[in-house]
Amino acid sequence: MCGRYAATKDPAALIEEFAAVDLTEGRARTDHNVAPTKNVVTVVQRHPRDAEGQVLEDEPAERSLRLMRWGLVPFWAKDPSVGSRMINTRAETAKEKPAFRRALSSRRCLVPADGWFEWRRTGKEKEPFYMTGPDAASLAFAGIWESWRPKGDDAAEPLITFSIITTDATGQLTDIHHRMPLIVPKTHWDPWLDPDRSDVTDLLVPTAPEIVESLELRPVSSKVNNVRNNGPELLDRVDPGPSLDEDALFS
Repeated sequence: MCGRYAATKDPAALIEEFAAVDLTEGRARTDHNVAPTKNVVTVVQRHPRDAEGQVLEDEPAERSLRLMRWGLVPFWAKDPSVGSRMINTRAETAKEKPAFRRALSSRRCLVPADGWFEWRRTGKEKEPFYMTGPDAASLAFAGIWESWRPKGDDAAEPLITFSIITTDATGQLTDIHHRMPLIVPKTHWDPWLDPDRSDVTDLLVPTAPEIVESLELRPVSSKVNNVRNNGPELLDRVDPGPSLDEDALFS
């Protein structure tokens, strides 16, 4: 985890929820089956820049919605294709890994989601589940981001990418998978996004038990397995059929 999630709110709703300005330039799209390498909405907080692009550190940081591609490409990477292997970042090792430590210290984001998908393996079978909150509020996944350009081409349009921080699963989620996204409670949004804070060790902890226990673990259709499927029906509950013994009882 995390390999798929749903993000269906339009920027107007996210602007209000996250107290941010919209810098997605009308390119944000509803997505019921977000997969790696897609461009999706994230929330960042940065100091403004002057006309020459210099950061105005004395000016208050502004929170904004930005489109980023899922799958972090480190600034030093030779090829952006490495991003497909860096969709997740383990909270336990992020500070030590060269691919993630710079972003963790200075480029953090929130990833708004309605919920995420995970697959429970039973023998050779994998059963999809959708994990979602108890109300209409977004789940805010902890993320880190980077800006990449081809080496030697400073004039190229930067590729902005992100990775989702994951931790050990806890509580009821351990029945589904051993990992989960780090869900940032609203009380921690400000410190997580603060561009002037470099050490977030105290925030890299498993998701609070009360958040985990409030989640609905909903069995869903295997249609979500195919990234080409994308519609609200992917989020519908699909209860498992009767077992063979139950079939025999009613035959």
